[in-house]
Amino acid sequence: MLKIANHFLYAHPLPKGHRFPMEKYELLPLQLLHEGIVEPANFFKPSIITVKHILAVHTEEYWLKLKSLNLSKHEIRVMGFPLSEQLIEREMIIAQGTIDASLFALENGCAMNIAGGTHHAFSDKSEGFCLLNDQAIAAQFLIDHNLSNKILIIDLDVHQGNGTAEIFKDNNQVFTFSMHGGTNYPFKKEISDLDVPLKNGSNDFEYLSLLQYHLPKLIDEVQPDFIFYQSGVDILETDKLGKLALTISGCKKRDEYVFQLCKSNNLPVVCCMGGGYSKEIKHIVNAHANTYRMASDILF
Repeated sequence: MLKIANHFLYAHPLPKGHRFPMEKYELLPLQLLHEGIVEPANFFKPSIITVKHILAVHTEEYWLKLKSLNLSKHEIRVMGFPLSEQLIEREMIIAQGTIDASLFALENGCAMNIAGGTHHAFSDKSEGFCLLNDQAIAAQFLIDHNLSNKILIIDLDVHQGNGTAEIFKDNNQVFTFSMHGGTNYPFKKEISDLDVPLKNGSNDFEYLSLLQYHLPKLIDEVQPDFIFYQSGVDILETDKLGKLALTISGCKKRDEYVFQLCKSNNLPVVCCMGGGYSKEIKHIVNAHANTYRMASDILF
């Protein structure tokens, strides 16, 4: 059974009217249920994460500042959200959701987190709507519990996974691969194990050609036993914050290709939603729903 963490059902929402598009977290599960792709039993409710799992990738100094709401005005501005206890609790639930999804993926081959993909969170700071790096926390959890020996993080959000790259820069058990808009935020990039910056306006053919060139080689060379997939749909031409030009169909083919590779290589995969900022919410929800459609069709 495909298991999906859905934080919107049990975590504190952010203030309405905030420019971060929160509606998708409510609408996507409803769309999946409406289409019959999933049933209520597919969704699960994580608890709040244990702090020791946070401290496995984030510094204690940063965590204590965050927990005590002691960030400076500049740090809050860079983070992008109004700081509150509810926000931190929400992030803790999302991070636990990705850990739980990892355990489900080991059993079933794949699991999803409707939130997650907070790849701009560094070991010691928040950035770009990201406070705790859920995929980094879950990856380290698997390694620390001897559930994985080599992890490949496939980050296909339009924005580089800079926080993830920083966290794992000296960890040879986690390989970070980020394929992103070269001139998109963050403007100061970190160094992933493999970065593939794309030129502005890259279309379906250009994008998929590069992905199909790099990803099979990476799987052969890295020999991972577990995959984390950041499936942001801000690669769409309609995205307000992205500078690429993929169609809905091209974005769907991207997901199809990643899941087919996971299946053919017998690799468990956890998929987190990541970004999506198209002007019309229907484009965001449809593109994200395609990720779940492809996972369901290919892996279940």
